[in-house]
Amino acid sequence: MDDLKSLMLGPPRLTLAAAESMTSGRVQARIGAIPGASEFFLGGVTAYSLDQKVRHLGVERAAAAAANSVSSGVAEQMAKGACGLFESDVGVATTGYAEPSAEWKVDAPFAWWGLARRLPGGEFSVLSGRVDCPGLPRVEAQERAAAAALDALCAWLRGPAAARSS
Repeated sequence: MDDLKSLMLGPPRLTLAAAESMTSGRVQARIGAIPGASEFFLGGVTAYSLDQKVRHLGVERAAAAAANSVSSGVAEQMAKGACGLFESDVGVATTGYAEPSAEWKVDAPFAWWGLARRLPGGEFSVLSGRVDCPGLPRVEAQERAAAAALDALCAWLRGPAAARSS
């Protein structure tokens, strides 16, 4: 995590915003714990419900509703939405299940993280991944997902973003 500050301050110098659901602010708390985070971190939002994801982050309602707001596409849309909401260069997002859900046939906690980076011309490079949390209680699953999202962000910023994006 100490690495995140140097990666964000560049070159090139970048700004960061977060959008969370399953992790309930844990991504933002980890970023905020970095000394000097205010030099690159613009803010974040926790949008638990579909309505709030649509309203604040521009998530596409129909596709998100079909997946209960838990998919790689929703995570990527949330990351892009965080960039738009905070006018940042980079966005990180999480969405998932902190506990099993019989209704959605989820046997174990898991999350999708999403990353977005604004490119010249306004387009975005995006990347997403899944973190599984079998056997973990709610808070530990949330912590694992937050750590995975930020680890992925650091790895993405270290490497050639265009080659690793989708």
